[in-house]
Order: sequence, then C-alpha cells, then structure tokens
Amino acid sequence: MTVEEEARVVQQIRDGRDRINTELSKVIVGQHDVIEQLLICLFAGGHCLITGAPGLAKTLLVRSVAQIFHLNFQRIQFTPDLMPADITGTEILEQDADGRRKLEFVPGPIFANVLLADEINRTPPKTQAALLEAMQEHQVTAAGRRYPLEEPFFVLATQNPIEMEGTYPLPEAQLDRFLFNVLIDYLPPADELSVVLKTTSSKPEPIEPLFTGDDVMRFHEAVRRVPIADEVGAYAVRLVGASRPQREGTPGFVNDWVSWGAGLRAAQTLVLGGKARALLAGRAHVNFDDIAALAHPTLRHRVLLSYRAEAEGVTIEDVIDRLLSDVPKSVTS
Repeated sequence: MTVEEEARVVQQIRDGRDRINTELSKVIVGQHDVIEQLLICLFAGGHCLITGAPGLAKTLLVRSVAQIFHLNFQRIQFTPDLMPADITGTEILEQDADGRRKLEFVPGPIFANVLLADEINRTPPKTQAALLEAMQEHQVTAAGRRYPLEEPFFVLATQNPIEMEGTYPLPEAQLDRFLFNVLIDYLPPADELSVVLKTTSSKPEPIEPLFTGDDVMRFHEAVRRVPIADEVGAYAVRLVGASRPQREGTPGFVNDWVSWGAGLRAAQTLVLGGKARALLAGRAHVNFDDIAALAHPTLRHRVLLSYRAEAEGVTIEDVIDRLLSDVPKSVTS
C-alpha cells in the first residue's frame, strides 16, 4: 500500500464512522459503547464475544454490521445436539455422469465472512472446539484436507449470562481467541421507550451497504500501520502484567482476588485495538486513553477470579477498575 493509498483508506475510515452510525441508528437505539467496541474489533480483524441477556438485539446488531460491510453472513444456533460437521461441513458420496462415485466436501455455514455463533455456550466442548482452528488459522480441516476460509472472516459469538443450567462454559484457550468480550446491558428508560415505540409503529428502514470485503481488508492493513509510542505500548504491557498473581511487583489485591492473569495476547489486543480506536476517532496515533478504554473488553474474559474474590463479592469489573487505578500510565526512570 502506497502512502497515497494509505491516506485514502484512513480518510475513508474517518468519514465512514458517522455513516456507519447513521445506518445502525435505523435499527439500533443507544448502545454506543457496544457499537464502538464491535467496530474496533472488526477494523482490527479480531473475533468478538458478546454477552448479554435475551432480547437486547445482539443478533440484530451483528446482522446489521454485516449488511453495512456487505459481507456474507451466516448464523448458527448452538444447541446441545450440534455436531462439529454441522459447522465445518462434511463429505458426501456423489456419483458423476460416468457412474463413478467419489467423496465431495460440502462446506458448512462457517464458510462465510461473518459467522454469528448464537449462544455458543449451549453446545458441548467437542463442537465448540470445531471453531478453534477456523478462528486461529482461518481454515477448516476435513478428512485430512485443508479448506481456506474467505477473507475477511469474523466469528461473533453470543452467550447468555442467565439460565446457566445445561450450558458448557467456554475453555480459557478458546476465550483467549476472542479479541474482546463485549457486555450488552439494558437500555436507559428513555432509550427503551424509543425502541418500543419505534418497533411497534413501522418496519425498520433497510440497511444500506457502505463498504465491501476488500475495503475491510484495506482497513486491517491501515490499522496496523498506526504508530504507537514505546511508553504507550509499555503501559499496555504493565497493565496486563499486573493482572498476573504471585509475581514480582504484582499488586496485593491481584494476589488476593486473581487465580490466573492475562497472557501476552491481551497486551497485543490492547495495542491493536488502540490503533483501531485512534483511527475511528480521527487521530493518527495511539494514546494512553485508547489503551485504558479497552481494558474492560480485553481483560474481562482473560482474568480468572479466585474463590476468595467470589466469596467477598468481588467482580471482574472491580478488579479491572483497580488495575486502571493502580497501574501508572508512565514510569519515571
């Protein structure tokens, strides 16, 4: 990408932010932080886990974003009887015109640009693991053959924090492959009233596509070129390192409340997400606020609380708030 091409892509990102919000406002009311985090995840090229109660427009939001970017969208409703082949695809016996039989691979719904894994924690670990290779390698292996997925490829998974009976919590290895864990909460009363009146009076306006898959690929490249100062990157590393218990310099509350801290991928997420956030805000560099603003969606699924924290009623949000309060943004030598 030349300097001129990069400048055009950056301007396209900056101009596109308001246009994206305009299109999403046709079907989504409020949830500005959620939309921002989902867009950052998309522009950074990562997968996103969306956690929220039923009826908060998780599926509608994901489908609308896919329409804006003119991406091939597939939805899988995860259930206890779902098998890996139901996601990745399977081989079937076909007969050609000459009467010869051979096995042909029939691609599953994972062969899409945007895959919505709805209620991912309702399917057994064997099926959850079928997503691991696709999320990490952007390919599917079936009967010893590898099938690459079309780029761009995103997994946007939802999970319900209530009705936990009969669910299978995602293993830490798979959770770490999600760039963010975004929380969707109930709307304020004024926004909820707006949704009720809007959805019961008329059909929503159609979403207009604004970008293409090729645009998204160029956005990914532009995001990675955003500069970041060493001291800002060091803050991301310190923030993540402070979440690891029983290490030199770890805050006392982390030793008390955390059983397992975040790994290296969390620091990479903070930096990459910070670059995307900076571009979407119209800035050409990452600052400390970009890193701090993404601490919650980055760390909430990567830090495991201890039994003591649960007994004392401490939440993961409390721990991240303390980290942001106690870890200095800059260190004087």
